[in-house]
Amino acid sequence: MRGEKSSNFPSWSKWIKRLSIVGIVSLGFTANTVYADDSDLETIYHVYMNDTHVGVVDNQQVVQKYIDDVVAAKEEESEQDLTYTAGENVTMVEEKVFEPSTDRQEVIDFLDEELTVKVEATALKIDDEVVGYFPDQSTAEDVIQSYKEKFVDKEVLTRLDENSTDGDSTEEDQPEETNLQVGDSTIKDVKLSEKVSYDEAKVAKKKLVNQKEGLTLLEKGTLEEKKYEVQEGDVLGSIASDHDLNLDKLLELNPDLDEDSLLQIGDKINVTEVKPYVEVVVTEETMTEETIDYETEVKESDELYKGDEEVEQEGSNGKKKVHYKLEKVNGNTVKRKVVNETVTEEPTKEIVVKGTKVVPSRGSGDLQWPAVGGSITSHMGNRWGSYHKGIDISGVSNRSILAADNGTVVSAGWDDGGYGNKIVIDHNNGYRTTYAHLSSISVSAGQTVEKGQKIGTMGTTGYSTGVHLHFEVRNNGSLVNPADLL
Repeated sequence: MRGEKSSNFPSWSKWIKRLSIVGIVSLGFTANTVYADDSDLETIYHVYMNDTHVGVVDNQQVVQKYIDDVVAAKEEESEQDLTYTAGENVTMVEEKVFEPSTDRQEVIDFLDEELTVKVEATALKIDDEVVGYFPDQSTAEDVIQSYKEKFVDKEVLTRLDENSTDGDSTEEDQPEETNLQVGDSTIKDVKLSEKVSYDEAKVAKKKLVNQKEGLTLLEKGTLEEKKYEVQEGDVLGSIASDHDLNLDKLLELNPDLDEDSLLQIGDKINVTEVKPYVEVVVTEETMTEETIDYETEVKESDELYKGDEEVEQEGSNGKKKVHYKLEKVNGNTVKRKVVNETVTEEPTKEIVVKGTKVVPSRGSGDLQWPAVGGSITSHMGNRWGSYHKGIDISGVSNRSILAADNGTVVSAGWDDGGYGNKIVIDHNNGYRTTYAHLSSISVSAGQTVEKGQKIGTMGTTGYSTGVHLHFEVRNNGSLVNPADLL
């Protein structure tokens, strides 16, 4: 066993102590006689791996040649252009003795079993944390470049590099762009959110990663614990979806929960998220055209009835060019600053006139003709075997239907009794008027209307043989012939 083999070799301090005792004893026996000459001493080398005494050799080249041969063999069998190294943890301490005792083969056997061969590599560090080991710095730099190209075109990165005056300067230091056209954008700077560095390293070959694997490491990032506080209406499925997790992953992060768990408002749920090792921060400038909403000015007029309004001046939106400076982190805009804006078309405000005139709800009793022109085409009375309750008016110059007097709309809508679209107005003086067969209605129940106000449009809805207005008048509930009042 390795532990047993290591224990067969005394530590370096014990060897020094033994050598000192031997020296003292020798001096005791040779006092007042003959001193030994240095030429009688032979050189040996104590071999150490880390703090373990491996053994003794009579020629340090034996150890060095063995290490060189191991490295050469690795390089020969390697399919990659790698530089191998070994023996950094092997040291040799020289000693001169009278009668050397060496164990060269035991040292070689030990090294054969314990010697670690490594490759020279470049450690990619982000904020002093090693992300991965690469065959060379060029490969590590290519990984960073590929990561940037996920968010910025290669041509843009090349342009920024060419325009740089030193390693830190960018186009962001230059005067802001002034000739951008609407729809144009330009990237001024690309940088990383964390410090990136490259250090030399010697590692086991299996620790090396290639460019593709390195990019995957950067994209994967690290896990950062995050807690979510349960709100009203939350369920496990919605919490998982809101945090880009599936339900199984959410339950894995919260072993005390299962699919049937009842959540309480205020509970803390672990929604651990992936945090990138590093983020690509892009400064971009863009020119957009935006709408300037028009304002609305409201005027009041006592010439219009309350509830009525007219547009005195149509409003129109304006336009402006806006120059923005954006900061994007891994493709997401996190900051937006207006550099300047230029109005290219002024908006025109809308002017609306609203009526304040109060319409009296009580009629005068003097009814006006409820249409615009026209004549009576069918009178009140017996007709076609039934009683015609009002008059029919047609032959008008325009199809507007007018209120016969001031009053309050009692009903306005469809009538299933054959009248079609029908309006009934109470004139609050005993009279009620009915307007039937309308194609459309312009008022609603409860509305106060003025004599002569348009309330609908003549039509032929319900039981009707043509476009006309059926007009009825009642006084205190009894039918009155409209022709006698108009």
